Order: sequence, then C-alpha cells, then structure tokens
Amino acid sequence: MSLKLFDGAKPVIAALHLPDFALNRHRSVAWYEDYAVANARVFAQAGIPWIKLQDQTKTAGAAAPDTLALMSAIGRLIRAEVPGLGLGIIVEAHDPVAALSVAHATGADFVRLKVFVGGAMTAQGPRDGLGAETVSYRAALRRPDIAILADVHDRTAIPLSGESQPFAANWAAKSGADGLVITGSSFSDTLARIGAVRGKGIRKPILIGGSVTDGNVAEAMAAADGVVVSSALMRRDAAPEDALQWDADLCSRFMDAVRVPA
Repeated sequence: MSLKLFDGAKPVIAALHLPDFALNRHRSVAWYEDYAVANARVFAQAGIPWIKLQDQTKTAGAAAPDTLALMSAIGRLIRAEVPGLGLGIIVEAHDPVAALSVAHATGADFVRLKVFVGGAMTAQGPRDGLGAETVSYRAALRRPDIAILADVHDRTAIPLSGESQPFAANWAAKSGADGLVITGSSFSDTLARIGAVRGKGIRKPILIGGSVTDGNVAEAMAAADGVVVSSALMRRDAAPEDALQWDADLCSRFMDAVRVPA
C-alpha cells in the first residue's frame, strides 16, 4: 500500500508540542483545543504541509488514559478545523499501542517511535526496542497506511549496545520501519550520519529530526527525504502561558527557504 507521507514532495513536518497533561491539570480541555488549533493554523497558513502532534507527558509506564483521550480529541479537532494538514502522532510514553491507537482514532498518517530497535537509556530509564510490537499492533488495526517513523540512535538517549548507526538503521528497516529519523549532535554530524547510513545501501526514506533552520533547510532537503522542525519556528517573545507559541513570520520564511534549491 502507498503511504501518503511519502507519496509527493519531501515532507516538511512541524512538531506541535502539547504542554505536559500531568503538569497542567488546571488547563481545561477547551484551552488545549484552542492552543492546538491556533498553532496548527499558523503552520498551515505558512504552507507547512504536515504536523506531528506531540504529547510530552512523562510516565514510567504506558500512556495514561487521559493522554489517549486528549490526544485523540485534539487530533480529531485539528482534522476538522485545519483539514489541509497531514497529521502524525508521537507520545512521550514508551507505548506504541497508544501512539497507533491515537493515530487510528484521528485518521493520522504516521507515528514516530523513539526506540524502535535495540535498547537505549533515556531520562525515564532503560527502554527496549518497540519494533515487533508496533508492526504487530498496526496489523491488528488493519492500518498499513499509517507510516512508522523510527528514530535510529535518537540523540536524547544513549544506546545500550555497541552497534553502529548504519547497523541499527538496517535493523529498523528490516523490522518494519517505513522511514528512519536520524539526528546527530549538530547539523554537520547529522549529515555525516546520513551519509554513513546511505553508504551501507539502506534505501528507506530518511528524515532529519532536529537542528534544521531556514539557513540550512535547503541543504537538509537535498541530503535527506524530509525534515522535522519546531524550535526554530517558535516565538521568541512567547510566555509559557501563551496559547500561541509558533511564529507566523518564521514559519513563512522557513517555507520560503525550503523552496530554494541547495
């Protein structure tokens, strides 16, 4: 089956981070809805074609029930209010069933998993690869159209084993990932890592997961098959309580840079 994420132009994905649900119980559901729709509209009006709705609720185990409920409700609302945007899902919990369940409920086009193969030490403790569970549950949902994006040696964690990044990327490709996310400690490191993976003959789409700006996005799009961006587009003057966190002008300038050949 063709995957919508990779059907057309190389995807530009804006990460729409939601405030941690567990630490913001004073916020109403209506506030979260306004927050999500307002920022999604900023991305859409700038011409960004994809967003990744990102839960940031820290948990030692599976995603909490309110995470599932709120992510599904907010995702459905974005679909209704900003229908031109492609949608992806990521949950902070080490829980592929949660991410895929929300994607299924919202009609999302992809999920992103931070530890797909091997093992990693994260800020929340050790994590084992989720590949087998992810692929199995997607099949149980009968949703092969939901693309699986797998981070390979995510820079926010430390690998627990000594395999090289190309070896881990090959693991991920063979384990069912539809696309690989590679992000180094710097932009130049990211490009070197992508080169090493490609040098081993791995042909799965590769997306850059961070450190992309309007100054380097043309080079990023030439080297990779898509990019994820967020912090480079955020308002510099926004207070934590502000609903509008992303800057319309920065988003527009970023997309202008995307259209300039490297």
